[in-house]
Amino acid sequence: MLLNWANLWNLVFYAFMIFLATLGVWDVFFALEENKCSMSYMFEYPEFQKIELPRKLAKRYPAYELYLYGEGSYAEEHKILPLTGIPVLFLPGNAGSYKQVRSVGSIALRKAEDIDFKYHFDFFSVNFNEELVALYGGSLQKQTKFVHECIKTILQLYKGQEFAPKSVAIIGHSMGGLVARALLTLKNFKQDVINLLITQATPHVAPVMPLDRFITDFYMTVNNYWLLNARHINLTILSIAGGFRDYQVRSGLTFLPMLSHPTSTLSVVTSAVPKTWVSTDHLSIVWCKQLQLTIVRAFFDLIDADTKQITQNPRKKWTVLTHHFLKHPAKHFEENRAIVADLTATHLWVPVKVAKWTYMAYNESEKIYFTFPLENHRKIHTHAYCQSTMLDTNSWIFGCINSTSMCQQGVDLSWKTELLPTIKSMTLRLQEYPFLSHLVVFVPSVRGSKFVVDCEFFKRERRFIPLPVTHLLSFGLTSRTVTLNTSGLYYGIELRNFVQTYQAFKLNIVSECTAGKEEITSIYKVYIPWSYEDSLTIAQVPSSTEISLKLHIPQPDNYTHVALLKMYTSSRCKYEVTIKTSFSQMLGQIVRFHSGALPAYVVSCILLAYGGQLQSLISTGHCLEYATMLDKEAKPYRVDPLVIMVKFLLGYKWFKELWVVLSLPELDAILLNTQSVCFPLVSLILFLFGMCIASWGGLLSSVSMKLLCSLWLALKRPSELPKDTKMLSPDLPFLTVVLIIVSWATCGAFAILLTYIYYVFKIVHLQASLNTFKNSQTVNPKHSRSEKKSSHHKGSAVHHLCLSASDAEDSLHMHNTVINLLSWIVLLSMPSLIYWLKNLRYYFKLNPDPCKPLAFLLIPTMAVLGNTYTVSVKSSKLLKTISQFPLPLAVGVIAFGSTYLYRIPFFIFIAIVFHALCNFM
Repeated sequence: MLLNWANLWNLVFYAFMIFLATLGVWDVFFALEENKCSMSYMFEYPEFQKIELPRKLAKRYPAYELYLYGEGSYAEEHKILPLTGIPVLFLPGNAGSYKQVRSVGSIALRKAEDIDFKYHFDFFSVNFNEELVALYGGSLQKQTKFVHECIKTILQLYKGQEFAPKSVAIIGHSMGGLVARALLTLKNFKQDVINLLITQATPHVAPVMPLDRFITDFYMTVNNYWLLNARHINLTILSIAGGFRDYQVRSGLTFLPMLSHPTSTLSVVTSAVPKTWVSTDHLSIVWCKQLQLTIVRAFFDLIDADTKQITQNPRKKWTVLTHHFLKHPAKHFEENRAIVADLTATHLWVPVKVAKWTYMAYNESEKIYFTFPLENHRKIHTHAYCQSTMLDTNSWIFGCINSTSMCQQGVDLSWKTELLPTIKSMTLRLQEYPFLSHLVVFVPSVRGSKFVVDCEFFKRERRFIPLPVTHLLSFGLTSRTVTLNTSGLYYGIELRNFVQTYQAFKLNIVSECTAGKEEITSIYKVYIPWSYEDSLTIAQVPSSTEISLKLHIPQPDNYTHVALLKMYTSSRCKYEVTIKTSFSQMLGQIVRFHSGALPAYVVSCILLAYGGQLQSLISTGHCLEYATMLDKEAKPYRVDPLVIMVKFLLGYKWFKELWVVLSLPELDAILLNTQSVCFPLVSLILFLFGMCIASWGGLLSSVSMKLLCSLWLALKRPSELPKDTKMLSPDLPFLTVVLIIVSWATCGAFAILLTYIYYVFKIVHLQASLNTFKNSQTVNPKHSRSEKKSSHHKGSAVHHLCLSASDAEDSLHMHNTVINLLSWIVLLSMPSLIYWLKNLRYYFKLNPDPCKPLAFLLIPTMAVLGNTYTVSVKSSKLLKTISQFPLPLAVGVIAFGSTYLYRIPFFIFIAIVFHALCNFM
């Protein structure tokens, strides 16, 4: 009865964990904002002209190609080289196509047509054969070298032209951006041949899934080079992230560290980019029309009129990028901004002395200047705020110096304007401009247009209201509310204590308005001061609007500014802001930031169950079932405290020095701390999720084995149980040699898969033999009793060689656990196998091969293990020793394999190699 209750409790627990995991997965993959990107369309048929590469280069890289994009007459004209434009090179990412360049290329072509081809860009694209470089890092260095050769080839196409370029601009999508950064690590590479690098959804900080050491080595080489040579790198880089819609590459990985030149690196999320204001997924970031328009506008503003190429001036590059990607002032870019504006051509000056003012313009026949004297306002208010629904690009707000009623010249304050989807606004801190006597708002003469201009003066304390976020463990049961009763146009809600990536909240804004015929729009902007990851929400009021609050980057240490909800409101409405913790989004953040570590926790649980089975062989003489031992042995308190203890001791100098002397790798938990993504209790949560996956995975494995056994019995006459548990199959050495040759000549992962299939075949054969034996006992019980009686009188020297039904069941229990471990080795080696199969027409042998060393070790081990039974394990002198290994291995796989997944198979190998040795000792 107690056992049934225990099983029921386990079932409820695992079902509950699946429910929690489903909530987190749903939040990451499905609870996304609507894709608001407009599709980029080609106006003419796109053509990709293949650029002929030198013969040696084409032979060295047979799978790679270089193309020039074109449409219509442009494509026809440029089939005859050389070229005359500005070169831009597009690098696709993981499994990306060279044809993805067509969106930005087509928009740039339309822009060039609008200015009669005074300037135009030539867009090149590299065909990487859609390689899976995010999963297999062995080709990243090869891609980097090929891109270097492509740049040389591209520049040769302009040789002899009057304004021949000396450098190219690069747009890199996903891993293509990392390849572009890796160019600087090549010998004899001159960084002057790259004038600008724009990366889209590129994981710069670390790989998304480090499945082989080549990926991590490549990242280490690139990032270390950029950190060590920061002072000598003069390349301007713009890194664009997709936001929460991009669940393949989380935005935190795209943020580049600031180099020694503070104006050389800019990282921004698409939701914060002016005139884009949308989150993009991993693919739509290359075709999102709003974003591509912004990129193209920036490209044309970067052109130097003298060289007719992209400017080499770092200051201008930075100014252009901040203008288009950070804070757009609702004006066209000007390299030399006119600070002082001429206001002499005026028709009417109107003084305004009230603190709050609204003017509705319609079919204005003359220009009007509204002047606001600041002397009295400075005594009462701290800020001036103005907004206009006229979204033209002209200057509209000025400051007068020492003027009584009007001024001939004024300081152009329009450059401080912030462009928003429906308005342009300007907030002025009066203390910062003590020299201004008047604020001047300009209303142009416009026919057929209707717009509204509003201005108000306010005191900061009354408009910036603190709203501490709810506690993490409130689970959404409690909330905090702020009510805005005054009739202001702009409010700032200070989101106190909103600093960590594991925090997640739901913000609900309810607006109630007085009656009116016109449509009222409010804008809610979540402003994160330490990173450019702002997001905008447009609401038609009155309404109830829900906003998700989550971070891509945590607040840096010793940073005092807080996150802010900027509310651009209507004076006719009242607003109520309520915040509460979102438990499902918290789980989503854990999945988003830490789901990559789950394989390590699953394997750790399986290793603990495996160790429990070995201990049961010693204590009871029988190997208990996998599910029973998993429930008994897989406990987080057996693993986590040891990892926490080591992490604590590494804070001491003597222990750290000892760690270095022993040449031990860096603890994964410390690495996560450096990336600021280590959540409290996350290891416990992941362990529980891992235990759940291990349990259901074991059930799936057991059911699959039974189905294969039934299929086996249906196709082949069953055999008897093995008579000699010490005798290895005579064809085993031959099979081992063949598999090792396959691993050396083709792909290590392919040999591992074949070894896994062989092992499964052996276990299915044993299962079929056991089922046949049990059926024979049921049919002929007298015969079975006589067999038992005769076997009882045999000598003890012979008895240990025979395999009884009980021993066969014990062996199957052990083998089922080993299959669960081996399944993870196969899964983690699959990416290189897929890469090899995809490129089989170019290369028969995978080089470099991340799985080859493991295959050489695993093949003979599994060949022996497939012929190992618990009878020989129980009689082995090594049993007591190897039964102690799974626990430290379970700790080690979490300590060193939760970030670097390619280490996990080696921990599994250490466990099973000693199991195989029991057959001989």
